[in-house]
Amino acid sequence: MWKIHPRLLEDCHHLLTYQHVHILLRKIRAIPWLILVPETEQHELCDLADMQYAHVLSVMKRSSWYLRRRFAADKINVAEIGNLVPQLHIHVIARSQDDPLWPAVVWGQSLVGGDYSTEEIAALRGELTEWLLS
Repeated sequence: MWKIHPRLLEDCHHLLTYQHVHILLRKIRAIPWLILVPETEQHELCDLADMQYAHVLSVMKRSSWYLRRRFAADKINVAEIGNLVPQLHIHVIARSQDDPLWPAVVWGQSLVGGDYSTEEIAALRGELTEWLLS
C-alpha cells in the first residue's frame, strides 16, 4: 500500500492532495518550500508514464507560480533529489535575496526561522487549493 515516507511527514506539514499529488509544506517558515509527492511506486521522475509525468510537471509549474506570486520570490528552485528519502518527491522552493540563506543552497543548512503557525498553514492550504483549482 502506497504511503508518504515518514521522513517527509516528519519534516513537513501535509497541505493537500491534488489529483494524486500530495503537496507538503516544509517546516521552515523563513524559506517557503513545497514538496510534491506523486502517488507512485516509481523512484525517478523520468520513469513515470507519460500522462502522469505531464500531470506532475503541471502541478509543479502551478505550485511554482503560486510560490512566486505569494512570496514575491526572486527565484524558484526546483529539484528532484532523494538521496536520503528514496520516494519520488520534488522540491519547489521560493528564494528571495532577503532570505537568511541567500544566495547559498538550502540543502544541509540548519533550520532557520521557526515553523508556521496553525493559522498560516490553514491560510496557505486555502490559497494553494484555490490557485490549483482556478
